[in-house]
Amino acid sequence: MSVETYIADFLDNYRNYKDYWNYEDGCVLMGCQQLYLATKDEKYLDFILGYLDKLIDENGVITNYEVGKHNIDGFNAGKVLFLAYEKTGIEKYRKAVDYLINDLRQQPRTKEGNFFHKAIYPDQVWLDGLYMAQPFYMEYETKYNGKQNYNDIRSQFRNVRRIMFNKEKKLSYHGYDEARVQPWADKETGLSPNFWLRSMGWYLMAMIDVIDVMSEEMYEYYREMCDQFREALFGILEYRDPKSGLFFQVIDRSDVSGNYTETSGSAMVAYAVMKAARLDVISREKYAGLGTDIFDDLVKDKLRRSDDGEHLTDICWVAGLGPGDKRDGSVEYYLSEKIVSDDPKGVGPFMMAYAQKLLLSGGLYD
Repeated sequence: MSVETYIADFLDNYRNYKDYWNYEDGCVLMGCQQLYLATKDEKYLDFILGYLDKLIDENGVITNYEVGKHNIDGFNAGKVLFLAYEKTGIEKYRKAVDYLINDLRQQPRTKEGNFFHKAIYPDQVWLDGLYMAQPFYMEYETKYNGKQNYNDIRSQFRNVRRIMFNKEKKLSYHGYDEARVQPWADKETGLSPNFWLRSMGWYLMAMIDVIDVMSEEMYEYYREMCDQFREALFGILEYRDPKSGLFFQVIDRSDVSGNYTETSGSAMVAYAVMKAARLDVISREKYAGLGTDIFDDLVKDKLRRSDDGEHLTDICWVAGLGPGDKRDGSVEYYLSEKIVSDDPKGVGPFMMAYAQKLLLSGGLYD
């Protein structure tokens, strides 16, 4: 089975991941958006519009959105609203952007100015959250708000780099507790103890997607974001497994028994490399081939046939920090989480990475 056949079957059989507006569906929607831009195949746009139309009323209210939960994950699916409005001119999609932005403005923040990951996780910043909200925020600022809050976005990324980056390892920690009260947080630094692959994947995708939708005319902001992205990307590339060509669930601990090359995070790295090469943020000549190699290694190693068809395997189902004594951020914890197949958190980035491969090759199916 080819990659595009697997994706087509996945979308044909897809059911909303949760009853409420959620980031997992957003990963699939973003995969569709990227593939639509790469191929101009209307079926991907139709999937997006079919999803949105059922959930957004004429006033732009997202009927299954949990207002007041202050969950940063809730903004991921909103990224496709810009495309939906631009392609259809239907006003409710534009109103829905405002609906989400108004809620983002109410998101609690740390003292340093970063959005809380969730209201139920006070004072915490996770790398995951940068992907969920910042590209949406940046696209809104660029297209609809006169770039008024570019400095806010830059400051939030600056804080993450200053606080969460380990210069020796060249990686960023999964989370940070400003209050330093969580059991998983170091009492001096507030940092979680390890480097989780998917969190670094979210971080890389957050930066390259922000770069994609920001104005290059704001050169100081653009240059700084590119520098931060390159530092993070070149750091993680040092940990690529020479045998499989992929990346480990706990990035820097390939020596630990039970550690495995994980699909969703590897797809995110492939996406980030290829998109950055395509946008000339990194050398296209040097890195485009590397990005496609990572993706091809992913297909070779993780897209596996079984009795009931093809499956994208070795996806970490979920990982987080807390609450309380749960999910302590240890190596053992990350390796204890369930490993699943065909989960949107893996398939969505896999679709996005494939779209970037297509765009690099001219936008045609292989």
